[in-house]
Amino acid sequence: MKLFYHFCIPGFSNCYILGTEYYADTFGGTSKEAIIIDPGCMDPAILNYLESNSYNLIGVLLTHNHVKHINGIRAIKRIYTVDIYSANHSVMDYSTIMVKDGQELDIGVFHVTVISTPGHSVDSVVYKVDNMLFSGDVLSAGLVGKTDSSYGAMRQIAMIQNKIFTLRGNLCVFPGHGPPSSLEIERRYNYGIGRFEENRSKTKKSSLGLNLLS
Repeated sequence: MKLFYHFCIPGFSNCYILGTEYYADTFGGTSKEAIIIDPGCMDPAILNYLESNSYNLIGVLLTHNHVKHINGIRAIKRIYTVDIYSANHSVMDYSTIMVKDGQELDIGVFHVTVISTPGHSVDSVVYKVDNMLFSGDVLSAGLVGKTDSSYGAMRQIAMIQNKIFTLRGNLCVFPGHGPPSSLEIERRYNYGIGRFEENRSKTKKSSLGLNLLS
């Protein structure tokens, strides 16, 4: 399996393509398949990579429905007949194959595990493929996704700690923005989580002090 990374300048976001080597298909021939994760753009570099490698594009996986991560869908759908996988029933007026927490997907030869992680957005999901985590905006190198409320932040942190950090192995983390990381590094050193826990501890102490004074 090969991983191709592309930086989409319009949204300063990461797009990923996973592709196979040739394998025997059900028709007795050989084929190469690919899936694309978070196509924030569809420019010549992506198209040339797919076509020069003779990939059959069989799936588009969306971590969440924010324009920086889906802006290439219209162009992709004009070129390829391909299914879109998302936690939303439609994206950019295209129907999707809806995914849900804990679902195990077999997209061609790709085995994909879906992990629902709302907080940054209500539809945020992380995809696990082999030893790779495609985390969208939920988790990146040293940071966590922005949220609209303290409740959203608390919910997101809980999802990361209970669903992501509990995964076995030192998995590779490929976020929607910024450089890749590893799960072990984020377990130990993620600044966003550390800052959240520190602020929550201060809030608890302040609340305790007010209760003692009242």
